[in-house]
Amino acid sequence: MMATTLVVTNDFPPRIGGIESFVADICTLLDNDVVVLSSRFPGAAAHDRGLPYPVVRTASVLLPTPTNTRAAVDLLRSSGATRVVFGAAAPLSLMAGALRRAGAERLLGLSHGHETWWATVPGARSLLRRMADDLDHLATISDYAAGRIAPALSAGARQRMIRLAPPVEASLFRPGPGGGDRPRCIAVGRFVAQKGFDTLLRAWIRVLGRWPAGETRPELVLVGGGPRRSRLQWIVAESRLQDSVRFTGPLPRTVVADQLRASDVFALPVRTRLRGLNPEGLGLGFLEAAACGLPLLVGDSGGAPETVLHGSSGYVVAPTDERSLAGRLTELLLDRDRARRMGQIGRDYVTARYGTVQARHALHRALHL
Repeated sequence: MMATTLVVTNDFPPRIGGIESFVADICTLLDNDVVVLSSRFPGAAAHDRGLPYPVVRTASVLLPTPTNTRAAVDLLRSSGATRVVFGAAAPLSLMAGALRRAGAERLLGLSHGHETWWATVPGARSLLRRMADDLDHLATISDYAAGRIAPALSAGARQRMIRLAPPVEASLFRPGPGGGDRPRCIAVGRFVAQKGFDTLLRAWIRVLGRWPAGETRPELVLVGGGPRRSRLQWIVAESRLQDSVRFTGPLPRTVVADQLRASDVFALPVRTRLRGLNPEGLGLGFLEAAACGLPLLVGDSGGAPETVLHGSSGYVVAPTDERSLAGRLTELLLDRDRARRMGQIGRDYVTARYGTVQARHALHRALHL
């Protein structure tokens, strides 16, 4: 079991989520020359057998405990790896010192969105500063995240920060035929309060209320799962939206891509919660939708507005303004030629800024590969 790089992550498939997809992509960008230390999860054994690299599963939640740190050190030594990537910089980078002493030559920590609150809260802020000092590079997914995190770091760690966003595979996420005879809006994400699915459903009621007589009624497809699913289903039933709203449940990425290609508009009014501690870091779903040629309606939270060229490839909307969101949705669903033009601008933008070539270059440079 020889590998160049050890990937230490709590977030890894078969769990479905943006961070999980990002870390899996990191392994691919490293040409599968990796060994992964991750947490146990139902269905993981069958999933791991299909991978071209070994995955070692430890605790049900992978935290930087002494036991897990020893497991990481043992795996580093047995695999011969000289580089380490932490799937989430906080808190896994607390293992960095032990791995450096065990022979790791380059250490990279990936940050997503939650490190922004680490940078704000006393105690957590000092821990984040310590973790960044132990890394060769701390990667951030957006300019927003970098701006929030940088003030918590030492001057040296700030200089070593790099931008490494989730890459978009343009050959998988590519334009398709759209919604066909029935205009279709799609939203992909975890059903939690931050994502704004409830606002989207309230806006959808307005879309249907103002829909012109004689036009084919549109469809809203919600892809994902999470703790607020029952609440969202209640809204649909209470508002009698069953004929125009469809829940797919969580889907693998290839099937998500199929669903995006069969849609016309992507909308998700993400919002910042907990008095600024819970913003959207960037939004892989936005990037994948744009790569499929869909115009975006993006909530004004954290780094999410960086995924759209406002007025050209979509719109940034106020997360609680369901009236404005409904207006934009109605415009784009009724004028699908305009939606396609905006979507092409968005595809050009995200493939140039967030493509796999750019991500691979940044990753290999950070690890001296």
